[in-house]
Amino acid sequence: MTESKSTDITWHKPLVTQADRERRNRYKGVVIWLTGLPSSGKSTVAHEVERLLFERGCNSYVLDGDNIRHRLNKDLGFSPEDRKENIRRIGEVANLFADAGMIVLTAFISPYREDRDRARALNEQGRFFEVFCKCTLEECERRDPKGLWVRARKGELKEFTGVSAPYEEPQALEMIVETDKHSLEECAEQIMRYLEEQDIIKKVGGSDLKKGVA
Repeated sequence: MTESKSTDITWHKPLVTQADRERRNRYKGVVIWLTGLPSSGKSTVAHEVERLLFERGCNSYVLDGDNIRHRLNKDLGFSPEDRKENIRRIGEVANLFADAGMIVLTAFISPYREDRDRARALNEQGRFFEVFCKCTLEECERRDPKGLWVRARKGELKEFTGVSAPYEEPQALEMIVETDKHSLEECAEQIMRYLEEQDIIKKVGGSDLKKGVA
């Protein structure tokens, strides 16, 4: 746990609560945490789910690994220590999004179970859903949209997950989407169905369909 260096600070209790927002929104604020090897489809699936949620009238946002490192976490590298801090910050930001009543999707390798568990612990039970984007090493390397696997195999990239750095597969999680066996649409729909089953969003139909809300 990172110790706070700030002193003389007080937590201000909000006048508008998460429950207030959810009554108005008619869906719950949650964190959908996508994890998996590089090129396993995390970002692609996250953005497709976001699109489907948008069509259902839900406020959602994707926290993407590369995008976050361009700004918020541009001071971090890929050492084990920096990876932990990267995920610590993202866990806190994702929790704030969920508290604001949004459905936030995170797309990070997040290779260590301990870090993912810490992110989960920030949220109330039933508000954090860990989704393992399962994909074989061979398929991840075949895709390699950024050419990173090739560079890692050549030794040009240090601390690359799956080659020179470990990935700890989830053990206690909510869902597995097999991105090497199913299409993007099928993986996204699988997540949407799960959110319906967990009563995070409502099934579209009847008055909800007419009003354009989930």
